[in-house]
Amino acid sequence: MASSNAATDQPVVEGDKYRSHMYGEGEKNTKWRLGAPPNYDAVNKLFEEGRTQEWPKGSLEERVQNLVKTWEMEIVHKVDPADYKTINTTNFTISINGGKPVPLEEVGRIGSYNLFLQTPLPPNLRVYDPSLETSQSASQAFLTTFSRGFAVEILQVYSGPPVIAYKFRHWSFMEGPFKGHAPTGELVEFHGIGIFHMDELVRVKRVEFFYDGNELLASLIKGPTTDGSEASTKASGGCPFFHR
Repeated sequence: MASSNAATDQPVVEGDKYRSHMYGEGEKNTKWRLGAPPNYDAVNKLFEEGRTQEWPKGSLEERVQNLVKTWEMEIVHKVDPADYKTINTTNFTISINGGKPVPLEEVGRIGSYNLFLQTPLPPNLRVYDPSLETSQSASQAFLTTFSRGFAVEILQVYSGPPVIAYKFRHWSFMEGPFKGHAPTGELVEFHGIGIFHMDELVRVKRVEFFYDGNELLASLIKGPTTDGSEASTKASGGCPFFHR
């Protein structure tokens, strides 16, 4: 059974503690990227062990946190935008660090990691080059590095619907190699600001993120290179006016 998730009107369906729209009658015909709903047990455990805030049940912060997790799940794991419940698929756009708004079909084509790690740096200075990666290769690279997933928590909510502004933290442990750099086993994290613009049906119609990609990528090249060569001195590029 589903229970109401008031401020954002997102039902919480049993099967995942933090994400809606994965199971139940409304998802029986959903087309999943891997053929079935994703299993978040490992990343949920990482989240519960590493979070710095535990928001009261039913609070605005908890509802926004669950919305963010559900939105991420849908945009990454549902193949057909017609199956999205949290997103206005007609008008949806996303922008990174004040850049050009990217429409939904482009997000699906390039993949979320490649979108979030866009950089103005010339190719020879890039630690990670989104232009050389497909959606699939990017997902595999980060899944290898973060075998338990990449947890997210909401640190603060500045405003509620229709414009939800919040501060977030993403984190995991580098337990696998990344682009020729050995795993360090260390905590890897970054912080940022997210803004969700909601429509009259409380669906996300526009997203803005502000963060510094250096905070993430610099942590992934701290380990020795796997081929014994000198460590990279490349930079990742990032937000010129906000450091996560």
